[in-house]
Parts: sequence; structure tokens; C-alpha cells
Amino acid sequence: MSSGKILVAQGGGPTAVINQSLVGVVLEARRHHGVTRVYGARHGVRGIVDEDFVDLTQETSHNLELVANTPASALGSTRDKPDLQYCQQIFEVLRAHEIAHFFYIGGNDSADTVRIVADEARAARYPLRSIHIPKTIDNDLVGNDHTPGFPSAARFVAQAFAGANLDNAALPGVYVGVVMGRHAGFLTAASALGKKFDDDGPHLIYVPERAFALERFLADVKATYDRLGRCVIAVSEGIHDGSGTPIAARLAKDLEHDAHGNVQLSGSGALADLLCEEIRTKLKIKRVRGDTFGYLQRSFVGCVSDVDQREAREVGEKAVQYALWGDRDGSVAIERTGFYSVDYKLQPLEMVAGKTRTMDDAFIAASGTDVTDAFRLYLRPLLGSGMPDAFRLRPAPVPKVLGRGR
Repeated sequence: MSSGKILVAQGGGPTAVINQSLVGVVLEARRHHGVTRVYGARHGVRGIVDEDFVDLTQETSHNLELVANTPASALGSTRDKPDLQYCQQIFEVLRAHEIAHFFYIGGNDSADTVRIVADEARAARYPLRSIHIPKTIDNDLVGNDHTPGFPSAARFVAQAFAGANLDNAALPGVYVGVVMGRHAGFLTAASALGKKFDDDGPHLIYVPERAFALERFLADVKATYDRLGRCVIAVSEGIHDGSGTPIAARLAKDLEHDAHGNVQLSGSGALADLLCEEIRTKLKIKRVRGDTFGYLQRSFVGCVSDVDQREAREVGEKAVQYALWGDRDGSVAIERTGFYSVDYKLQPLEMVAGKTRTMDDAFIAASGTDVTDAFRLYLRPLLGSGMPDAFRLRPAPVPKVLGRGR
């Protein structure tokens, strides 16, 4: 297209580094003389259909860098899941504005939107290059070693459980922390990276990749509590029984559903409360506490992986390079090389669109309640530099005189 106009949008749940990808697109695009305008759509695909655009060509580089280091979606996002008719409306707007390159930062649903729009452009013989830029804290995009947004969220989860473990050691009892992850347990598994000593929590980790049995869960908790006098538990919000029914739906009588008909798991403390009540009533343990991390995991200021920041910027830059110098649409993917370095490739949209990656079996311990060293080695480089550490006293016991106390 002679116009050289670019449109970029952000979709789905915000992350701590999604703005790095946005700024990567804008700054890389402005380096190319053939690009005349870089537009941003406010609130994702909804903003495209509504023609709610801002001209990012006029932003200063300094302000863009400040925005890049700010979590959440600077353009705003949407949970709209476009069907064919919706995507046809998107294409109609892109053509009306003479957009030559379309970039959508998001997860597998966003990749599917890009795929349909690209198909519409080809059917209409309209010269549009469409590129999906990966983003999701769930780490569930097929074809990626990991996904921008996940490392920072994993860093938060690891640090949060390290803190919860210290609290639980000081005032022993049972602690249940519920972490995001409807189908993939990567983020919950990250809690294991908060452990330092052998008896540190989380002592039990439950992910959606393994069927959850309440009776087995209670037995695990009791065994750990009897052995250590306390128990720290990490649970994915999406744990389900052998039939695939979410445990939250089994234990609760009334749960909200989202726009896609799924049981509302995020933003609700129901699962933590229900599991705590089961522990309290069935095991007769008095001190039982639960937290739902909820939306805190996604855009927590001050808990961002520098590795995640760098790679999120680079996938945005590579998307522009693939669009301007390549000859096909696609989805940018991260490929691990060496002990820890990465390369970027462009994979076909249909490989990512609408598909969900789950944890490798090699990452989950045979017990089903822990992770393996393979997972720890996989995740540790992604958490970045400056991870905080925890230490213990090494007290020398003083002999009792009166012999009192426990």
C-alpha cells in the first residue's frame, strides 16, 4: 500500500510488559521511511469497529519509553471475541482507513481474530499484512517457549508465596493461595520458585493438568500438616475433577459466568473460601487462611522481570520487521536457544489461533502435587535479575532451667 499506515491494538488481559510490545511496534515502525502513520486502536478490536483511533506518530519517544515501563494496557483492552461478522467489520474499517499493516497484541483468541481478518483481506485482494504479537500471563500459546507477560506474573507469584511461607512459618497453620490459570498451570507452578529450604512452602501445588480429587487433597494436607505442623498450598483457579467440572462449580451452589459462558473463576474468592472450609470442617484444623491473587498478578508495579521487558519489546520490533520485510502474515513466537537466550520466528496464524498449550508432563512431579527440577530450570532464567532472598536464624538452643513449655 502506498499509504504506509500501521494500526496496532491490545487485547485480552493486561500484563506488566504489554506496553513494551506496543512501544516496540511504534518506535520500530517510525524508523522506516515508508511508514506514514502509526495508529493505535483504543480498547482493542472494539476500538477498531468504532474507529476510535489515536495517532501514535505524534507521541514523543521519551513519553513512549515511560509508557513502555508502565504495566497494563496503555491503549485499553477488550474481552470481545470476534466472530466472522465482527472480523468483517474490522476489515471494512482497516480498508476504509487504508491500513497496510495490522498488529494485534494478545493471546490465542487474538491470534484467531488476526487469522480471520487476514483471510478476509486475501479474499478481497486487499494488500494487508496482519501480524499477531504474543501476550498472556497464562503462558499457554502454542509454538512459544514462553509468552511475554508470563515471566513477570510468575515473578510476582514466586515472591508472593515466598512471603506467604514466611508468614505461615511464623504463625503455623494452613494457607491456601489461588492463582490464575483456567487450563494451564504454569503460573501456579511458578510458586515453587519461592522455595529456598526443604521445608519451605508451597508444600502442595495443584494444577489443571491433573484431575483434582477432594478426598486426596484433604489427605495430602493432613499428611503435610502432621509432618510439619503447617501447610502452604498453591492452587490453580481452573482445577477440575475427572469429568472436567471445575472444583469451584462443584463446591459452590451459585457462581457467575463470563461473556463466553465459562464459570467466573478470576476475581472471585470462592475457591479459596470453599477449600479452606473443607479443611477446617473435615480436618478440624483451626488456623486456616486463604487468598485469591486475582488481578494482582497481571500488572503489579515494581515486580517486573527485566528479561520479560526486553523480550516483550523485541517481539514488537520483530513483528514490524516481519511485516515490512516479509511476505506473509503470522504470529511472532519466542524460541529458546542455548542455556538461556532466545530467537524469534514467525509461525502460521493457524498454529496458534484458538489453541491452548498446557504444562509438559516432564514439568509435573509424579505425585501430581509438585513440579520437577526441569520446570525450575525452565522458569528461573525468565524471572530476571534481583530476585529477593529469605534467610533464617541459626539459633543455638539455651538449656531449660524450669523445664516448662511445650
